[in-house]
Amino acid sequence: MTIRTPLTLATVTPDAGLRAALERAPHEVIEEVTRSDMRGRGGAGFRTGLKWRLASEAPAPDGRRHVVCNADEGEPGTFKDRALLSVVPDLVFEGMTIGAWAIGATSGVVYLRGEYVYLRKGLEECLADRRAAGLLGSDIMGTPGFDFDIRVQLGSGSYLCGEETALLESLEGRRGEPRNRFPYPVVRGLDRAPTIVNNVETFAWVPAIMARGADWFLGIGTSASKGPKLLSISGDVARPGVYEFPFGVTIREVLTASGGENAHAVVVGGACGVCVPASDFARTISYEEASTGGAVIVLGPDRDLLDVAENFLEFFVDESCGQCTPCRVGNPVLLEGVRALKRGECTPERLGELQRLGRTMQDASKCGLGQTSPSFFLSLVDLFGPEILHRVPA
Repeated sequence: MTIRTPLTLATVTPDAGLRAALERAPHEVIEEVTRSDMRGRGGAGFRTGLKWRLASEAPAPDGRRHVVCNADEGEPGTFKDRALLSVVPDLVFEGMTIGAWAIGATSGVVYLRGEYVYLRKGLEECLADRRAAGLLGSDIMGTPGFDFDIRVQLGSGSYLCGEETALLESLEGRRGEPRNRFPYPVVRGLDRAPTIVNNVETFAWVPAIMARGADWFLGIGTSASKGPKLLSISGDVARPGVYEFPFGVTIREVLTASGGENAHAVVVGGACGVCVPASDFARTISYEEASTGGAVIVLGPDRDLLDVAENFLEFFVDESCGQCTPCRVGNPVLLEGVRALKRGECTPERLGELQRLGRTMQDASKCGLGQTSPSFFLSLVDLFGPEILHRVPA
């Protein structure tokens, strides 16, 4: 893992954001985060300020509210949260503490991906240092009654626990399966209390917004996608690693920076994303055009796109919890369909059935895994037809 561009986050004055937050009433902190128009950096893009406001307003009969950091970074091709936890863990914890002040929470949890167990010692040491400095625990920064602490809980290697309700099930000691909605976690989350679940990068940007102001954040990006964004760039590039770009950067600019100018296609959004052809490299990384939680996988001219589709679908077949039929049954059928395409045995009629199945999965699956697992395959058929359809029997 190499950080290829300077991180704005590394220039934020330590705890300046927390100090600025504690000088304001909790609702004023939420207003500032809302005004920044920051959307979640984990992929779903839900507005952070709105999530915090809903959690702060939800009834909490026993007074409990929780802050949960989703550090279960399991999307193939994504590794920027690992960089943040390695380089600026203080900033992530500071963002969680600001969130606690805003919604009135007393407990926080970092749900750490099981494969990141080697990070745990450093995170625990960072938390201990913050407690010793009065930045966690009782009366934080000398603020009477503001009591908040954070613990680290290790996941067990399930990709599905990146989905926030499955993550909460796992935190409570049950099998990590998505919950039925409604209610949402902001109303009834961890231990049935109002809970905000945000990703590592989202929490890391909060202190920067509080320290520098919402106007600073609003001045970066596009009309609908504000602020900088960290990207994990991998695949057929000369310089893979973690990059920071403003939202609105074109795919072509990303490829130039990372040494992937000869790319045949780019997967934006990881295994659950879409495949973008070279003719569309002028598209921007943004919520309104090519949206991603951070993964950008570059595919060179020698890559067989059906090999990539097969690899992705094998992953989803392994990671599906099996709870809902569209995902449990649909992914193996799509996988066998891709293998049939590779063998030249997929008829036009069967290909049409596979496309209809993929769209049904997107509409009918219970959680994001089944809703997005067909995306890469469907984009291949739509955008790379001549390249893959020559294998379809006449």
